[in-house]
Amino acid sequence: MKEYIILVLKGIGMGAANVIPGVSGGTIALITGIFERLIHSLKSFNLKAIKLLLSFKLKEFETHTDFRFLLSIMIGVVIAIKSLALLFDYFFTHYPVYIWAYFFGLVFASVYFVGKTINSWSISVVITFIIGTTAAVLISFLNPATENQGFIYLIICGVVAVCSMILPGLSGSFVLILLGNYKLVAIDAINDLNTDVLFPVVIGAVGGLIAFSHLLSWVFKKFKDQTISILTGFILGSVTILWPWQEKKYLLDEFGKQILKKGEPVIARYERVLPESFNLEFFFAIGFIIFGIISIWLIELNAKKTN
Repeated sequence: MKEYIILVLKGIGMGAANVIPGVSGGTIALITGIFERLIHSLKSFNLKAIKLLLSFKLKEFETHTDFRFLLSIMIGVVIAIKSLALLFDYFFTHYPVYIWAYFFGLVFASVYFVGKTINSWSISVVITFIIGTTAAVLISFLNPATENQGFIYLIICGVVAVCSMILPGLSGSFVLILLGNYKLVAIDAINDLNTDVLFPVVIGAVGGLIAFSHLLSWVFKKFKDQTISILTGFILGSVTILWPWQEKKYLLDEFGKQILKKGEPVIARYERVLPESFNLEFFFAIGFIIFGIISIWLIELNAKKTN
């Protein structure tokens, strides 16, 4: 029971990360040490799993898919999205600098703790780390594409969005904005239940999730240090998204008007700026950065004691 409670809490962490603009639940999965197990669990949903389920061999199905683990994580994710969305919305509205500062410290410190799990820093490991960091930084500065309702393009959107949700350092909603289809998929299609749009996106998401989990699992086995290295680079590069001092840039339609979701303008990205002055807010923000770093250190310390 204790193990499953801890897994639910880790799922809450992943769900909370997905609520934060520009942050991936995969980052928290990697930080909390469940990333590889999550990938193996997802990839186990194959033909064998379907046969076991259709044959009502539930015990074998549960063992094959590590279902209790996955269910615990999903419960945590749902709890976080349902309960923390309003809380984070309040903080982002009233204290944006402080919450950005806390997550900046949290993710920045995790770069060290995730990176130190690499067994050997070879040339290839260093190169993949640089590639991961550079890719994440460049993605964070890209401009959104134009909307595209093509069937194949929507499948690609589903594939890329779901893969980015798994990958540490990349946000699924942020990638949809870059692909130009955030309004079409996440707002219009969901609100109107437009199956012409949702169907190809779901096909891409399901297919991408299964295929990508197989790919990541294979890469983890063959090139574990290089994989952790490039993912660590993704996390380091994504720190730029969490810079505490930011200005909101809203998503615009083809006429230059703000796109609304539930009456509120949709945020396309945040533009990094320097703090206006070294006032009380600045020093509080530094305090929250330190608090974020200490939080990760305490999590790591507790993990060592548990092991």
